[in-house]
Amino acid sequence: MFGIGMPELIIILVIILIIFGAGKLPEIGGGMGKAIRNFRNATSKSDKEETDKIEENKES
Repeated sequence: MFGIGMPELIIILVIILIIFGAGKLPEIGGGMGKAIRNFRNATSKSDKEETDKIEENKES
């Protein structure tokens, strides 16, 4: 996974915990989840539009 192993992930999580504190982690996680969901929706929408355009050109 991008060359990041389990020890590196643990170090990153500890640093995030120190910076933001335990109280903010659920809020940050929720925000990241929404951002990832929006990104996936946008890319799948873009892929669908591109596929539709290609199919229209084939029919013409």
